[in-house]
Amino acid sequence: MITDWTTCRVVVTGAAGFIGSHLTDRLLAAGAQVVGYDNFSTGIREFLTPARSHPAFTQVEGDVLDGNTLAHAMQGADMVFHLAANADVRHGLDHPRKDLEQNTIATFSVLEAMRATGVKNLAFASTGSIYGEATVFPTPEDAPFPVQTSLYGASKLAAEGMIAAYCEGYGMRSWIFRFVSILGERYTHGHVLDFYNQLLANPLRLHVLGDGHQRKSYLYVHDCIDGMFCAIGRSAEKVNVFNLGTDAGCEVLDSVRWITGYLRLAPVVDYAGGERGWIGDNPLIWLDTRRIRALGWVPTLTIEQSLLRTIAWLVANRWVLAVTG
Repeated sequence: MITDWTTCRVVVTGAAGFIGSHLTDRLLAAGAQVVGYDNFSTGIREFLTPARSHPAFTQVEGDVLDGNTLAHAMQGADMVFHLAANADVRHGLDHPRKDLEQNTIATFSVLEAMRATGVKNLAFASTGSIYGEATVFPTPEDAPFPVQTSLYGASKLAAEGMIAAYCEGYGMRSWIFRFVSILGERYTHGHVLDFYNQLLANPLRLHVLGDGHQRKSYLYVHDCIDGMFCAIGRSAEKVNVFNLGTDAGCEVLDSVRWITGYLRLAPVVDYAGGERGWIGDNPLIWLDTRRIRALGWVPTLTIEQSLLRTIAWLVANRWVLAVTG
């Protein structure tokens, strides 16, 4: 349990990513010494511009699979936030080794570096995708696990298992956060970006994977970080597992309506057909968040508000479209 960040040295893997860069800024604002670790394969250097001007920030360019560089960065650390990962669920079957290496083996590398340097506290960015096609809604942390539907979810679940085993075997403590999809400023991956790119190319037509009735939950990035801080400050089990999401959900068609409304467009919408956009795309994701809410955390923004902030940021920062490809 950590309540005072001013006494902490923290390593953030994936520090130049969407969530990682916001987390880095928040930790620095809270008084922590922060080592931002990233290989910049998908992380964006500009996202760390505010952090680089802070005297308590150190940037280390390295891959999480490089155990020596990682262990050096962890020297003297009190905690690791492990956010570096391959988050490309949709194309996982095109490169199955990537999820294994960048999610599962990379987490093993982080755990081994922690063991070598004596770091005892880990926060891990997992995913609601580990529940596969859940049979219980809203889905609690102790729900039975069905057959995995994506290599991404399977790789994250394997990483969770290793984290629990290391906590048991080596006296570590972990906070595992199963996120829904995250929205907000610095967003660089997902359907809002995909739709915006399509509409820039052709404002008259929008192609939607699936039938548009897939129902998802989303969470604003700063609400996500608030939830992590809340759990770390108030929960002190050996392995602490929390869902993070809103109680509400929206259909893909709701997203289409909000995005096109903000952009003042009325495109023809066509669909790929079927209830799934791709193999592994679960048509309903709705997480039970009573465990984290019992600690006092409540999200501040609705899904619509989060999405509108996201599209507004993309419109104001079109440079990021070229960087993300």
